[in-house]
Amino acid sequence: MITGFKEFILRGNVIDLAVAVVIGAAFTAVVTAIVENLFNPIIGAIFNAQSLEKALPVVIPTMSGGESIMYVGAIIGAILNFLIVAAVVYFAFVLPINTLKKRADDLLAKNRPVGDNQAPLAPTEVELLAEIRDLLSKRNDETPQVRPRPEA
Repeated sequence: MITGFKEFILRGNVIDLAVAVVIGAAFTAVVTAIVENLFNPIIGAIFNAQSLEKALPVVIPTMSGGESIMYVGAIIGAILNFLIVAAVVYFAFVLPINTLKKRADDLLAKNRPVGDNQAPLAPTEVELLAEIRDLLSKRNDETPQVRPRPEA
């Protein structure tokens, strides 16, 4: 049981997941600080409110004759926070990483030797699956159809 647990913990994907969780928590703290201390005051100034949580109240009558208040500003704030976080993730992480990956791929392709000694590239998963599909289809086409004999 301990050996199985040790193998589970030392797998690469478990370590990668742990690192991702730690980095995600740190990144969340940074983004939250930026949103709460930079963007929320700007948006609050636009809506003339100190906080979006209480901005744009809408009074709704209740069944018992009382009133309930819905704060539309809180909804707008949540949507804006989501869009800001998505933009920060895209422009700070996804775009630079994709650019670096493209440059690395271009550099590898440029430095790859050309000629007979060039090793063929390994097929992708999609190519392998298509080849398996074609082989199975061909085998099914070549297999004679066996029909049961009618019973007398």
